[in-house]
Amino acid sequence: MGIGEAFAREFARRGHNLVLVARSRDRLQALGEELRQKNGIDVEVCVEDLSDTESPGRIYEFCRGKKAHVEILVNCAGISCAGDFAEIPHKKLEEIVMVNVMATARLTRMFLSDMVARKQGSIINVASLGGLQGVPGLGLYSATKSFVITLSEALHEEVKGAGVQVIAVCPGFINTGFFKHSGHNAANLRLPISGTDVVVKAAIRGLRHNRIRIFPTLIDNILAFSQRLVTRSVVIRLAGYFAAVKD
Repeated sequence: MGIGEAFAREFARRGHNLVLVARSRDRLQALGEELRQKNGIDVEVCVEDLSDTESPGRIYEFCRGKKAHVEILVNCAGISCAGDFAEIPHKKLEEIVMVNVMATARLTRMFLSDMVARKQGSIINVASLGGLQGVPGLGLYSATKSFVITLSEALHEEVKGAGVQVIAVCPGFINTGFFKHSGHNAANLRLPISGTDVVVKAAIRGLRHNRIRIFPTLIDNILAFSQRLVTRSVVIRLAGYFAAVKD
């Protein structure tokens, strides 16, 4: 759903065969069938829950079993829990880290080796504008997205001579089911909410120009640049103000 579905629809429109991964079997199969019929492409459906520590390995083996040579890997799964860090349930904390950090790292590690061997491939890691600093009320989420950004930056440099691209897309607030599932009241936000298509178009444009970090909107770019002009304490307070996690 959300950004992942938007990527699937755009790549299908461009004629790419797809391997779709999510934990909702019915919704995933319905989307796969729709994209097959509409675009005349091959779509494989892999039902996995990325909070399961073994799921990245099963996804990789699924692709190998289907002889699917993955040319573009999109890591866009992400979960959060709005509120003070001290109040996050232990189980939810581990789930967030597993999905946002470990699953991203493991999937990237597995598929990157094949791409380097073929000297061809791209990895799109969907991070967040929140990953540029800690966000009060979203501390763990912003920390996981910082991980995604810095890992992507390092890999971008490591593989640039191997014909492989790694980029990080850093959107602001996007209109998905994310807010509802995380307990974050979107009505409180003090910044505009963009559509998922903005993220996808920016990511594809970023791949074309081989950028390291991509900020999808003008506001995203302004906020990222403005951090150079003020102290970190001001940056963090402003991030908390814009996110407005608490009523």
